[in-house]
Amino acid sequence: MKKVILSFFAMLATLVLSAQNSGTEGQRLRGGFQPGYQEEIIYEGPDVIFRQIDEHTWVGNGKVMANESVYLIEGADKAVLIDAGTSIKNLKKIVEGITSKPVSLYITHVHPDHTGSAVNDFPELWINAADVVNVPMFMKDYPGKINYLTDGEIIELGERQLEVVFTPGHTPGSTTYFDKANRYGFSGDAFGSGNLLLTTNFSTLWNSCSRVERYMVKHEIEKMYPGHYRGSNPETLQRIRDQKAVAEGMLDGTIKGETNANGMLGLNGSVSGNGFRISYNEIMGVK
Repeated sequence: MKKVILSFFAMLATLVLSAQNSGTEGQRLRGGFQPGYQEEIIYEGPDVIFRQIDEHTWVGNGKVMANESVYLIEGADKAVLIDAGTSIKNLKKIVEGITSKPVSLYITHVHPDHTGSAVNDFPELWINAADVVNVPMFMKDYPGKINYLTDGEIIELGERQLEVVFTPGHTPGSTTYFDKANRYGFSGDAFGSGNLLLTTNFSTLWNSCSRVERYMVKHEIEKMYPGHYRGSNPETLQRIRDQKAVAEGMLDGTIKGETNANGMLGLNGSVSGNGFRISYNEIMGVK
């Protein structure tokens, strides 16, 4: 188990460094790859830095895997923590020092940089059932109760709501949480933070992009905070449309990807778009 997780992290690190070192393609990302935080630091510890997004919303950046990000969203009655990072000791105590409301853990997807050791601090958590395929590998020893989300369900926080929208592609159960009133969402790795690892296929990605495109237009969503937030890389409507166009091009053959001879975890193909890269499996990832 430990070897599998270490291999996963090695794969992620290789792909992140590859994207960062890919010349002009990498530099097209807004703000480059250097952090460009505008948010004020309100907590700094050995494993995580928390910054304040607005009066009742915070982002915590872990220090292990490419600024892996957790989000604390507070309502009048309760709070939600989205994701748990890679290895953040005392995460529950840290967030309980930020909010006085009871905190529940919701997950964007089951990968160890989002469901790391801190999940064990929580007696229960919520995931998309489609990601149970990853639980035996990455969350086998979680001792608490696993609850399953429903697409479209509303999480009531008291004078604040989050809507659950399934956005598969990165994983079968990738999920985005939208705060329509504040016009933003929290998308985990569903759209890659600039470097999407597509473990399903381009048809799935196209459908998720199409659905989120419609949702963002309808509800005037301005951005989504990603799973590896650097301050300068929120997922925008334009990013979603650009990824949708690449997915469509890969499906109809008008866009061709490149083979990565040293691709890891089966992600042996890649294609670049306007400031992002998508890594995929050449056999499984196209259709």
